[in-house]
Amino acid sequence: MSKVVVFNQTGSADVLELQDVTVPAPSADEVQIAVHAIGINRAEIMYRTGQYVIEPQFPARLGYEAAGVVKSVGTNVTEFSPGDRVSVIPAFSFSVYGMYGEVVNAPAHAVVKHPENLSFEQAAASWMMYVTAFGALVEYGEVKKGDYVLINAASSSVGLAAIQIARMRGALPVAMTRTSDKRALLLEAGAAAVVASQEQNVADELNRITEGKGLQMVFDPVGGPGVGDIAKVMSDGAVFFQYGALDSRDLSVPVFAILGKHLTFRGYELFEITTNADKMARAKAFVSDGLRSGALKPLIDKTFPLEQIADAQRYMESNGQVGKIVVTV
Repeated sequence: MSKVVVFNQTGSADVLELQDVTVPAPSADEVQIAVHAIGINRAEIMYRTGQYVIEPQFPARLGYEAAGVVKSVGTNVTEFSPGDRVSVIPAFSFSVYGMYGEVVNAPAHAVVKHPENLSFEQAAASWMMYVTAFGALVEYGEVKKGDYVLINAASSSVGLAAIQIARMRGALPVAMTRTSDKRALLLEAGAAAVVASQEQNVADELNRITEGKGLQMVFDPVGGPGVGDIAKVMSDGAVFFQYGALDSRDLSVPVFAILGKHLTFRGYELFEITTNADKMARAKAFVSDGLRSGALKPLIDKTFPLEQIADAQRYMESNGQVGKIVVTV
């Protein structure tokens, strides 16, 4: 028997329930994990509230990220053994798997041995955010030394991961946040400069920061009408990665900026990486190397016990965190 989190209707965090269930033995291509820590992310809240890309089938499980110890493996699994310390990367559907639980089964392709220098909490906080940022900045964007990279919603876990990866590649990460309250934290986290979008003229400030050279890349989960001001400061051939829709209004982009500077605007999501074996292998190697060397170091904002999973999700919904929210098991 294992305690797992389920919900039987969409709604507030109050719909989450902790239930005892029998966890079956892992199937041929699965790994069974005794979970020590769980990473919380916004997709799980969208799923719980009925705003995700798939509709929950009740009773529904959820959870994309976990870290723990392998209990057993399926007959086709050769790369993992009982006792291995592993993490789970989002590479599956909530309709099939959910990581919120004491013992879970996960598809072997979504499991990775994490570096020994990480705690379970750090491991659970790492993979979604670093693989997401890696895909845009490195796999597709090929960010290089000296590039100015604008990172919107920079105090989020993915935003902080992008700052670290940009630094790792020798680029100059410019953090954008709504107010200057988090300026010192973002500078300490590695940002070369910080823009407060509600307090400053975004285009003027970005021109000043880049000394008129403009941005070579934008990594943005917000979108909306404010994108027009960013586009004005993108350099010739720059690329804009839109990986979320925190502002669900249409992007406002000046057409002559696109034509005159040959700009690329691209939708991007984590599953482009995690559902492609070659790209996933490169992501695992890059993130593992960064975590092992210390160039990548996850920032954990707050931890909650599994029994307080609803409180953990409420805290994420408050938008007050800087870094990752982790649940311990």
